[in-house]
Amino acid sequence: MSGFDPAFDPGDATATSVHAALVGAPKIRMRGVRKAFGGKQVLDGVDLDVAPQSSMVILGGSGSGKSVTIKCILGLITPDEGVIEIDGVDVLKLPRRDREALGDRIGMLFQNGALFDSLPVWENVCFKLLAQKRIGRAQARDRAAEVLAQVGLAASVGDLSPSELSGGMQKRVALARAIAAKPDIIFFDEPTTGLDPIMGAVIDGLIVDCVKKLGATAVSITHDMASARRIGGQAAMIFKGRIVWEGPAATLGHSGNAMVDQFANGEREGPIQMELRR
Repeated sequence: MSGFDPAFDPGDATATSVHAALVGAPKIRMRGVRKAFGGKQVLDGVDLDVAPQSSMVILGGSGSGKSVTIKCILGLITPDEGVIEIDGVDVLKLPRRDREALGDRIGMLFQNGALFDSLPVWENVCFKLLAQKRIGRAQARDRAAEVLAQVGLAASVGDLSPSELSGGMQKRVALARAIAAKPDIIFFDEPTTGLDPIMGAVIDGLIVDCVKKLGATAVSITHDMASARRIGGQAAMIFKGRIVWEGPAATLGHSGNAMVDQFANGEREGPIQMELRR
C-alpha cells in the first residue's frame, strides 16, 4: 500500500487488523465525537469520513471546533464520547504502545511552523527520526537535504538556523519536517497563515505535490478560501460542534448551502451571525 511507514510492523496484530480493515474503508472515520470543556460543548456529535489518499479541508469560524477535531484525531485530546477510526481501527481503544506506533505514521505542519530555534534546519527536518533513533546523524543530513529539495530549498539551507530564514522559507522547512518520516497521514494547520498571496500559492502547490508523491491522506484546517480550493479535493464545514456540510472544495462559495457560501465569500449577512458575549 502506497504511503505506509516501513517502520510499521506488518506482523503486528494491530497492523494485521489495519490491513484487513482498509479495503473499502475510509482512512479516517469519526462518529458521534463529543468533547466539552467545563460547561462549553465544543464538539457535539462530529461525523466525518476521509477517504484514503484524499485531501480534506475542514472549514469553520473561530471556536467552531475544527482545531479540537484535529487534536482528537491526533490523540492530543481525548473525546468524551464517540468513535475515531484510522484504517478501520478504533484508535481510542488502542493500548499506548500501539497508539504511539500509529503516531509515527502521522505528519503535522503547525500553523506557525513551530521550528526549534536552538537547532539547525537539518535537525529540525529530521527531528522525529533522530529522537526515535530511526536514523543516524549522517543519514539525517542526507535525508534533510533530500526533503529540502522537495520543497524547493538548497541543501545549504540545512546549516542555517530558523531565525535566519524568511517566513516563506520557515514554512517550507516546516513542510519538509512534516514529510521527512514519510507519513501516510498529514495534518496541515492553517498552512498559509502569515504569507503573502504568491507565497501562499507556492506553499499550496508544494503541499499538493508532496502529498501526491507520498500517496498520503491530507487533512487541513484553513480560513483561506483560495488555499482551500487549491489543496482540497473535498471540504467539510463545522458549525457549533457539528459537520453541517460536505462537498467538493471547488464549489466553495457557490455550493448552494447558504451557510457555507456566506462563510466562503466572507459575507456579513446570512445564516451565520456573530454571537454577543454576555
